[in-house]
Amino acid sequence: MATAKDFSFEEKLTSVLTLQKIDSKIDEIKTLKGELPMEVKDLEDEVEGLQTRLGNIDTEINNINAFIDARNEAKKEAQALIKKYEKQQDNVKNNREFEAINKEMEMQELEVRLNEKHIKDAGFELKDRSHARLRTEEKIADVQEALAQKRAELEKISVETEKEEAVLQERSQEAREKVEARLLAAYERIRASYRNGLAVVPIIRDSCGGCFNVIPPQRQSEIRQHKKIIVCEHCGRILVDTDLNDKVTV
Repeated sequence: MATAKDFSFEEKLTSVLTLQKIDSKIDEIKTLKGELPMEVKDLEDEVEGLQTRLGNIDTEINNINAFIDARNEAKKEAQALIKKYEKQQDNVKNNREFEAINKEMEMQELEVRLNEKHIKDAGFELKDRSHARLRTEEKIADVQEALAQKRAELEKISVETEKEEAVLQERSQEAREKVEARLLAAYERIRASYRNGLAVVPIIRDSCGGCFNVIPPQRQSEIRQHKKIIVCEHCGRILVDTDLNDKVTV
């Protein structure tokens, strides 16, 4: 790479303007893709989140089913004990034994009713979780359909622009190597400051091509002389005259 003293100011301006025009073409391709890459990533994250939710619902359903099974088993055990106590009542010898057995039967009948209540409540919760699962599956299907459409759009644009963008990226790197180091650093700093990526702009109708503030005639005359790098006093962008801008093509 040549040093700063090897370049005239016109050469410096030409090199950085060339870089700007190449980078602007790359920006146009990225604009063409628009928000698609971000939208695809957001939809992918949403699908992942919904699948995690579905897994959590399945775990809850399995736990509820296990709880219902346990309550059914406890109910059967209580019912078996009731039958056992009913048989024992036929062989009691006194009222004390009868009352003791009767009390045990009442406790088991209470256990049966309690388990039935738990089973009923769990059934309602199971139904709610099953509906939530169905809604989540439907949501996943909708999001996956939208994701497929966005991926197809992005793939189509990527295929159409991939080769062009690769060539431009290579040309951008080559152009960077021809820009004096301090000027390149300023270019990259200014470019990063604006969403449109414009760091080098021409004068358009006596105004800055970036912020559109008026450039005084004396300032315009200095810009046309190419004797120094001049930036817009309003936005800080590097200014070039219309003739130089028209002469540099990429």
